[in-house]
Amino acid sequence: MIYFLLPAYNEAGSLPSLLRKLVRLTECVPAMQVVVVDDGSQDATLAVAEGFRGRLPLEVLHHPVNRGLGRAMMTGLRWIAERSAADDVIVTMDADDTHDPALARVMVHKLGQGYDVVIASRYQRGGEQVGLSLLRRVLSWGASWLLGRVFGIDGVRDYSSGFRAYRASVIQGAFAHFGDRLIETRGFDCMAELLLKLRSMNLRFGEVPMVLRYDRKAGRSKMPLVETVLQYFVMARRVTRMDERS
Repeated sequence: MIYFLLPAYNEAGSLPSLLRKLVRLTECVPAMQVVVVDDGSQDATLAVAEGFRGRLPLEVLHHPVNRGLGRAMMTGLRWIAERSAADDVIVTMDADDTHDPALARVMVHKLGQGYDVVIASRYQRGGEQVGLSLLRRVLSWGASWLLGRVFGIDGVRDYSSGFRAYRASVIQGAFAHFGDRLIETRGFDCMAELLLKLRSMNLRFGEVPMVLRYDRKAGRSKMPLVETVLQYFVMARRVTRMDERS
């Protein structure tokens, strides 16, 4: 079984296109489950997701108020970890239609080659970012470069990509080890935090090239740049202190 986790906040404009692509994917990946976490959206995100019941094997989880990407990830990952078999796969994706779900088949194939976590990476040969401003490109690259210099996970170049495939046993083991502290940040740095914590579990990480299609995103970015940069520094310091204590 492949679980697709989509944390969504005010994505009514982008979510239908992504869900239609996942409907098409069911033709070649019959054993799949889509889990949408509506994080207190103020638009029609919840209704859009519910409208795909019957077209997709779908579960919709809902936060009454916006709690942030980190909390939405925790809600979805915990729900899946409690229901999945150890040999299942968990694929996380952004809900804004910037990721192509067809790439998940390549990522799952790479898991079958002995990897535990596979990242869809903008920084592997063949990877690209379309429609992203120069400032966002520089900040994303800078964050990954800095985390790579400080923490240095073998096989990882893109630390902030939200498009990943995990063995379900990895996430189950991470919850057993970290519990509610698996993801502590609420912001967009949560993907990097999760990766940094998983590195302590003696896992094999790999990447496949991804073309990020930011030009498909409906509406403006919800990422506050200055706040996110500060959150990265705070998160990295917290993880460093955790390493020092262990």
